[in-house]
Amino acid sequence: MKAEPESYDRIRAALAGPGEGSSDFDLNGRQGILPPDQLRPAGVLVPLVERGGEIHVVLTKRTSHLTHHPGQIAFPGGKVDPGDADETAAAIREAEEEIGLPRGLVEVLGTLPAHETVSVFRVVPVVARITGDFVKVPEPGEVEEVFEVPLSHLLDPANYSVQGRRWQGRIRHYFTVPWGPYYIWGATARICRVLAGRLG
Repeated sequence: MKAEPESYDRIRAALAGPGEGSSDFDLNGRQGILPPDQLRPAGVLVPLVERGGEIHVVLTKRTSHLTHHPGQIAFPGGKVDPGDADETAAAIREAEEEIGLPRGLVEVLGTLPAHETVSVFRVVPVVARITGDFVKVPEPGEVEEVFEVPLSHLLDPANYSVQGRRWQGRIRHYFTVPWGPYYIWGATARICRVLAGRLG
């Protein structure tokens, strides 16, 4: 997608409209998901940056030694802490901690409906324009690498596929949207697919 003012206006307008949430259970039935009041609130940032006249999305690769989701591709973000006003504040704070993104460069365009995860989080994706350059500094305890994917790649439904693997004794299906050497799957790919549906 071209990095033009009307492009951001279009994104803002698309995010303002109604839409259904998503979950890790979308392709597997609802069995096992907790009621909303038992899910822990969290926020992730979907940072949009301009490169060569095109919009790109910033993603991270988690370090391999983590207990939860080691080596997976993720948006910067995390659970809502007591000092956070809401999921948006948590997403912005975590992005500053995880990738060195100054909060003063974050222009929030809107949010997507919450995504419910098998790890019992209710994650609000916060889509934001990054208004200036910054030095990416991966937090060594959590982030192995910070990279960018063209938004146009994530908006093309043809780039998505549904795959499956055995988990807890059964085959679970999930979305994937690979980019180069990066295998983007699970909740991250599902959120990208919801964004593609909104902007498509």
